[in-house]
Amino acid sequence: MKASAFVYPWDVNGDPEAPARIAGLGVAQATLASAYHSTRALTLRHPRHRIVTAEHAAVLYPPGAHWAGRTPRPYPSGDWAPGDAFGEAAAALADAGLQVHTWVVLAHNSRLGADHPDTSVVNAHGDRYPWAPCIAQPATRAYLTGLAAEAAVRPGASGTELESLGWYGLAHLHAHDKTAGVGLGDAGQYLMSLCFCPSCREGYGAQGLDAAELAATVRAALEPVWRGAPSDGGWAGVGKLLGEETAAATRAWRDATARTLQEAAVRAVRDAAPEGFQVLLHADPVSYHCGANAGVDPAHILSVADGVVVPCTGGPAPLTPFARENRPDAVLAANFTVVSGMGGSPGTLAADAAEARRLGATELRLYHAGLASDGDLEAVRSALTAL
Repeated sequence: MKASAFVYPWDVNGDPEAPARIAGLGVAQATLASAYHSTRALTLRHPRHRIVTAEHAAVLYPPGAHWAGRTPRPYPSGDWAPGDAFGEAAAALADAGLQVHTWVVLAHNSRLGADHPDTSVVNAHGDRYPWAPCIAQPATRAYLTGLAAEAAVRPGASGTELESLGWYGLAHLHAHDKTAGVGLGDAGQYLMSLCFCPSCREGYGAQGLDAAELAATVRAALEPVWRGAPSDGGWAGVGKLLGEETAAATRAWRDATARTLQEAAVRAVRDAAPEGFQVLLHADPVSYHCGANAGVDPAHILSVADGVVVPCTGGPAPLTPFARENRPDAVLAANFTVVSGMGGSPGTLAADAAEARRLGATELRLYHAGLASDGDLEAVRSALTAL
């Protein structure tokens, strides 16, 4: 199975040993960040630093002049990724014999929400989520499709992996996260992620819903949860809380909004890319889920993109709905965390990958070569040798 390791430019630039070390794991490819959110990253082996603080979401290359005067537009990176950090790292990785894919984070941007609050998701209580741009707003959609094309199609890249190309909601490790006081479950997360910005209010109206009444219903449905009552899980729980017809109408609006954005972004990438450029999405097979792995309809997304990158650290079951579509040319990449300190299990990677392959995976993604310890990397190397 072809394997690719996720990497940041700052893992590579300034460390002449990094490209060979990554290639030595037995991977054929590096998935290299070109547009990324704010983060604080440990760089275990870098000769010049141990911590990199990316202060805000940014593109890791010089943004094009065509963004001048547009709002929103990408933020250039600071000293954590100066100049064309992506291009420098991509060239070094290619010199080590690795293919390179861009890793593009889209609808996840706290700086955008801070500078332009009106772009953010607004919940039923009127609270804004500055980390979550609302993908229903026309200006935000235009920004995301433009960013997808530019950040995906960078010199030296043969493909892209688009993250958070869909709805973002409450579930997000935002700064020092303090939101686990009650168990929201799938249903509570959905209700707390419904957006009530003007664009979404209009969208609910097109589905026959009164947005003000819907917001009141959401608030009332959540009151028992705040008092400690368990939240019913899954979509059936959403239907119980909102009423099945109302729940279905909200999902119809949100699913259509995400699908059309995904179509537009992939089309924009293809228009900008050379022939043969591969376009993959980080995806969750449950369309109402929010987050970095965008909720999608498997049949739809495999008709739009060349494949998906599927989170499998908790087990490879999420691959099954994509594999059922029986698209022999589609890439189904099983994404495993291989950093022990972040909940990964590099020691069981060979067995986990074999099970993923049995369930339909065609490739592996390994998160994250720059964050993993020497011991974790040795376990990855051993597993890939066995495979």
